[in-house]
Amino acid sequence: MTTRSLEFYEALASFDDFSSVHDLRLFTPAPDDWAVVIADIRGSTKAIEEGRYKDVNMIGAACITAVLNVMGEIDIPYVFGGDGATLLVPVERIPAVRTALLKTKNLAQASFGLDLRVGAVPLSSIRAHDATVLVAKFRLSPGNHMAMFNGGGCAVADRLIKQDDGGQGFLFPGAGDDDEPDLDGLSCRWEPLKSRHGVMLSMLVHPLAADRDAAAAVIRRVLDDLSTTLGYEIERNRPVAAENMKFKWPPRGLVSEARATHGQGPGFKRRLLKILVQSFIQYLLEKFDRSAGGYDAPVYREELRSNSDYRRFDDTLRLVLDCPTADADKIEDVLRRLRAEGLVAYGTHRTDSALMTCLLFSLTDSEHVHFIDGSDGGFAVAAIGLKAQLREAAGTA
Repeated sequence: MTTRSLEFYEALASFDDFSSVHDLRLFTPAPDDWAVVIADIRGSTKAIEEGRYKDVNMIGAACITAVLNVMGEIDIPYVFGGDGATLLVPVERIPAVRTALLKTKNLAQASFGLDLRVGAVPLSSIRAHDATVLVAKFRLSPGNHMAMFNGGGCAVADRLIKQDDGGQGFLFPGAGDDDEPDLDGLSCRWEPLKSRHGVMLSMLVHPLAADRDAAAAVIRRVLDDLSTTLGYEIERNRPVAAENMKFKWPPRGLVSEARATHGQGPGFKRRLLKILVQSFIQYLLEKFDRSAGGYDAPVYREELRSNSDYRRFDDTLRLVLDCPTADADKIEDVLRRLRAEGLVAYGTHRTDSALMTCLLFSLTDSEHVHFIDGSDGGFAVAAIGLKAQLREAAGTA
């Protein structure tokens, strides 16, 4: 594998206008010697019904963290899915990724009672199914980017891994060793983000199109119709704002963070105590707008709002928007019309708050990203409606 291939994602030019995410000129084919890695939680609906969606989010983010922490200096693209994640990694790093994710699978089962499925599909196998993986790099702020995927390859990888009965070689078999994954940087300390306008709307929109150009045109139509109908750009419905960012002590996500970052072994109580102390210091800094040890509360809050990942695209448009109820109704009316035209399948979920899970790379360098999902099921519940419509569109309902 060449240095140029390993530096594929790092070398990509970025864009900063999400409304242009439909533009195929922003996307670059992934290298032949990379693979799509899929992680998802089986039976996440049960955990949602039990009110444990924050745990589900934590494990989804833990999969990303575990992989990033074994990649060393290699920059890779990934998308958070709520109850899982999609990542693109060099094939030569698959052994390390497999080990990290199997450890995370063990952790998910032992600490949260969640069944994590993990696997990888090489680009060569994806292209054998008449699909590919195209990657774009969306700039949140200087030094912080989120990946966008196109080309249908991620959906093919997801399907192949879920269909693997153990003989196809895509699913990572067995379990990890007793060591815990390296989840340094994973954090879960902010209160749920209460809607300022009335509704936190999670939405998934998938274009029903025969080719890539037609799918791009559909996504452009979706974004244009939403802006036209609402009378403003969707960025106005950003779910993270100064008014709804609350930090309480002790954080309600404290135990989940301790379990995710240290399991429930002998070191669990020590880890819990450490997070208690760290979060208390953070609480004081937030309360009095102070800075210490690289953490500057006012600066961090402003950066956090910029670095929140509430807009994503991985062949499916994924949005979490804070809307007045009337505007949420308008958005769903737009989606119903587009579905009636045979252009999209979609799923939505309404709740009164959103959840935030954080990855902290370097506070001193302002490198941190924050995954946003609707509470009470968010994307996972929206996906139920989306999948039903996709089955209907395929004639298999």
